[in-house]
Amino acid sequence: MIAAVFTSLLFLGLPIALVLAMVALVYIYASGNPVLYLSFPQQLFASLENYGLLAIPLFLAVGELMNEGGITRRLVALASVFVGHLRGGLAYINILANMFLASIMGSANAQVAVMAQVMVPEMEKKGYSRGFATATTCAGALLAPVIPPSMLFVIFGVLAQISIGDMFIAGIVPGLLMAVTFICVIALLGYRYNYPPGERLTSQQKLRNIGAAIPSLLVPIVMIGGILGGITTPTEAAAVGGLTAVLVGGFAHHEIRFDRMGEMLLRVAVNSAVVLGLVAAAGVFGWVIVFEKIPQQLAVLLQQITADPFTFMLLVTALLLAVGTVIDGIAALILLVPILLPVATQVYGINPYHFGVVICINLTLGLLTPPVGTALYVAARVTGATPAEILRPLMPFLVATLLILILLCWQPYLVTAFIA
Repeated sequence: MIAAVFTSLLFLGLPIALVLAMVALVYIYASGNPVLYLSFPQQLFASLENYGLLAIPLFLAVGELMNEGGITRRLVALASVFVGHLRGGLAYINILANMFLASIMGSANAQVAVMAQVMVPEMEKKGYSRGFATATTCAGALLAPVIPPSMLFVIFGVLAQISIGDMFIAGIVPGLLMAVTFICVIALLGYRYNYPPGERLTSQQKLRNIGAAIPSLLVPIVMIGGILGGITTPTEAAAVGGLTAVLVGGFAHHEIRFDRMGEMLLRVAVNSAVVLGLVAAAGVFGWVIVFEKIPQQLAVLLQQITADPFTFMLLVTALLLAVGTVIDGIAALILLVPILLPVATQVYGINPYHFGVVICINLTLGLLTPPVGTALYVAARVTGATPAEILRPLMPFLVATLLILILLCWQPYLVTAFIA
């Protein structure tokens, strides 16, 4: 019955947070135990009583401050110093700048909106098609939910009750692996389609770009360095990163307008409320799942199919790729983790950090695939390209990401190598 109610509400187009909460209420009604209604608000608010969730609005605030403070433009200029002269130089710059940016923003949708405005017009001027320029930007934005700090990692850490800092560390090697693979894809496409070489900067221009970017680099250095060095928790790192972004954007770059701070904070509040509402609804939905013993039932079913952890991970990958096309990444994460994680860890002995990284990368692909594909539609709206124009040149990057996923499923050491 629960599955039927969930499916019906979902296809009616109701917000996923409302669907999760209503499923819990229907379950209480069907149980015939009115005392459980008293537990509903307790479970709802108990889900939010987690210190790690404070990182979400703080990371969103860092992204807003970074955009307002001119940090993005300077990171793009820094990337041009290293790869701008290569064939397809602007495409390399796009990926490298996205990698820098991923260490600050943590959200693919936000990152693709920012980078599409900066990079796509410049690439079009140099002769790249709008579709390829937008596709490269979308591919680069896939790094945001993987390279720390990642909002998906924060939410997974809260749901799985594991260290968010260790989740960030677990994402470093897969994130760098994705970036290197994307650069290889661009190299192959560059020679295949004879993309123009970028402008070779003079030594003076390189020094100027590096000097201008040094204050901007303080933001990711302070945040990631604090987490990896054990100096700060992810939440504290986000707060320190926000303060650093204010100082850099306001006093080093002189671009933050403090009279617009209210608008920025309002956007942060609205976006945070959406995410935290999902987390709260997931709390009561997870409560229903435990009562219904769904993970145990799923474990019995899967053990009849396979006892091999690698095969299980491949099955999960196929499931998540399908789910990601119809449900947004954060919503899918909140929906599936309470069901799949106990099976992965308790039945197949899979490390929760390994499982978390694989599931998060899986769901980022859904951000770029119709019919949901929120990041794809954000990019299309910003650049004026149609989704069809973007998808064709995007396919090599999606295939490359899928191959990396299979590699990570096979070799968990690539995820867990640096976790204490």
